[in-house]
Amino acid sequence: MPPKIRIGVVDDHSLYRDGVVFALESEPDIEVVAQGETAADAIQIAHDHAPDVLLLDMNMPGSGIKAVSKIALKYPSTKTLMLTVVDDEDEVRSALRKGARGYLLKGTSSSELVNAVRLVNKGQNYVSPSFAAKLIVSRREEANPSDPSRRFPELSLREEQILMLILRGRSNRQIGDELRLSEKTVKGYVTAIMEKLHVRNRVEAAMLAAERVSEKR
Repeated sequence: MPPKIRIGVVDDHSLYRDGVVFALESEPDIEVVAQGETAADAIQIAHDHAPDVLLLDMNMPGSGIKAVSKIALKYPSTKTLMLTVVDDEDEVRSALRKGARGYLLKGTSSSELVNAVRLVNKGQNYVSPSFAAKLIVSRREEANPSDPSRRFPELSLREEQILMLILRGRSNRQIGDELRLSEKTVKGYVTAIMEKLHVRNRVEAAMLAAERVSEKR
C-alpha cells in the first residue's frame, strides 16, 4: 500500500479549517500531519513536518504569499496549494509565480479539494476550472484563435492557434472538437508548445500568452 499523502492545513478561521481537515482525513490515502493559523505557522510546519502538500489561506496573518515564497525557497519538497476567498487575478498570478502549485477558491467542493491535493502531490499544477478562465485571460485580452497574429514566432501557426484556445480555458478535448483533431494529437501539440516556450505546464503557457496578448494591444 503506497504511503499516505501528508498534508498541512493553515487557516486562521478555525471552523473552516476544521471542515477542510475533516474532508481530507475522510480519504484513506490522505493524512493531516499539522495545522496552523499564520504565515509563521506555515513556515514552521514546512520545517518541522515537511508535508507533501501545504494548504494555505491567502489572507492569513503574516501573508500567505510571503509564506509561499519562503517555503518554495527553503523547503521545495513541500508543495503549496492556496485555498482562499481572494479571486483577484494579480494576486493569483503573484502566488503562482512565487511558488504556489495550485489555487482553489473557498467554497469549492470537497471532491475538488481532494482531487487538487492529489494532483499537486503528483507534481502537477491545479487551478479550479471555474476560475481558470478568469485567471488566464481578462475580457480586454481575449484573442481570436481563428486569426493568429504571430505573437509567438517560435511556434507554428497551428501551435499558436492551440495556445490561443488554451488561453481561453479550453481543455484538450474541447480544442480537438473545435479544430477537428484527436485529443491525442492536441496533447502532442501542447507538449511541443510548452517545450518551445520553456514553461512547465499549460497554466504557465496561458499566463505567458496573456502577457504577450496584452503587450501587443
